[in-house]
Amino acid sequence: MKLLTFHENPPLSLYIHLPWCVKKCPYCDFNSHEFSPLGFEEEVYIEALIRDLDYELPRIWGRTVNTVFIGGGTPSLFSPEALDKLISAIRARLNIHPAIEITLEANPSTAEAKKFRCFREIGINRLSLGVQSFNDKQLKRLGRSHDASQAHLAIEIAKEAGFENFNIDLMFGLPEQSINDALNDLGKALSYAPKHISWYQLTIEPNTIFNSRPPTLPNDDDIWSMEEEGQTFLEAKGFKKYEISAYAKDKYLALHNLNYWEFGDYLGIGAGAHGKITNVAEMKIERYIRHKIPKRYIDLAGTDAVITETRVLKQDELPLEFLMNAFRLIEGVSTRLFSDRTGLLLKNSEKELLIAEELGLIEWQFDELKASSKGLRYLNELLEIFVK
Repeated sequence: MKLLTFHENPPLSLYIHLPWCVKKCPYCDFNSHEFSPLGFEEEVYIEALIRDLDYELPRIWGRTVNTVFIGGGTPSLFSPEALDKLISAIRARLNIHPAIEITLEANPSTAEAKKFRCFREIGINRLSLGVQSFNDKQLKRLGRSHDASQAHLAIEIAKEAGFENFNIDLMFGLPEQSINDALNDLGKALSYAPKHISWYQLTIEPNTIFNSRPPTLPNDDDIWSMEEEGQTFLEAKGFKKYEISAYAKDKYLALHNLNYWEFGDYLGIGAGAHGKITNVAEMKIERYIRHKIPKRYIDLAGTDAVITETRVLKQDELPLEFLMNAFRLIEGVSTRLFSDRTGLLLKNSEKELLIAEELGLIEWQFDELKASSKGLRYLNELLEIFVK
């Protein structure tokens, strides 16, 4: 089999998983665990993350880290002192881009003015606030730990703390939600002049409470109308849709997520964290997963045993691995990026691309490839064409 051909490393990001939440939401399928003061030792966990990072250094030695994303869980449960220790350790060990984006996910129920100011002072320059809705009934149905007043207060606190660059996470297609309800949520979010909105449909995932006890959701036509009318509303307010569920003001795209969608590399540390690293010397791309259970992760961090799965991507998997991310981008990607990131020539997937083009699911020009409006709506059907 022909070897992959890479000319340079792709951009590199760092993802850090902090797995504790105030409580587990019924729709959530992330690796998150309910917070308990007896089982929450932030200092011990931070030390485990630093050991884990030290273990990974040879894998990415000499490369520059462009973005850091601290996700969860609810990372804002951690104290500024603990996160300062973590960020200081990162800066001491890695080549950091001078204009690095460092994002912290935050739950409105954990918002405190002093805490958010400290987050900003230690170098976190982007917040992602998990609001989901400004409607108390909807928040209760979603099992959220905050109410609407806390959501409003959290955004005000973030702005007062100096976070110019912040994202508001919102869902639509919520139980018994009307189109007006969804648009009202967007209107309230935009009243705070955020730079970025993540607006995505509630989906029922396996192994969640909602999967075993499904709520009554709006019908498909109403959900489609919510998305179309919401997009029109956001674009009229100066937000550009650049990914299926992401809208941004100019120059405020989520750079960390953009690296995922463009099939860049990311080092993942923390309980259950995933990573994807290109090894140019050995001409291969690897994915790996860490131990999910926090206690076991803490015990194993810094050793080979912390990784529960390592997989070298096969050549026939790579086109789908690349396109399942790239097709989410509204403007698509250059055809050169396909070769740069997969190590393959685009002609290897020419048969599948021609089928997708004939079905009207993609727009394929000499140097550009993107999902059509039809392809964005039927993304799963589009991606199935590339399944080997």
